[in-house]
Amino acid sequence: MYDVVRLIPEGRVTSYGAIAAYLGSKQSSRLVGWAMNASHSLHDVPAHRVVNRNGFLSGKHHFETSNQMQYLLEKEGLMVIHDKVVDFEKYFWNPSMELDFP
Repeated sequence: MYDVVRLIPEGRVTSYGAIAAYLGSKQSSRLVGWAMNASHSLHDVPAHRVVNRNGFLSGKHHFETSNQMQYLLEKEGLMVIHDKVVDFEKYFWNPSMELDFP
């Protein structure tokens, strides 16, 4: 799972569900969320690029500060308003379409 997250290009985002679907278990988006929450000690996993299915920063409270996720996304050129990625569909990266099957 972390290997997939490492492949999300800078300036793009994906969802917990998209990662779960790519890995063959659509119903496991919560598991992906838990894995992202546990990934903060791994400095090479860009967990800030994983948001919920509507583009909301639902995992922001698991970062060092509550605005760190937004800061990191904005640093990559994305705009976030009211905890939601603006133009989410435009910046959405779907591993099922971008990568070969694992």
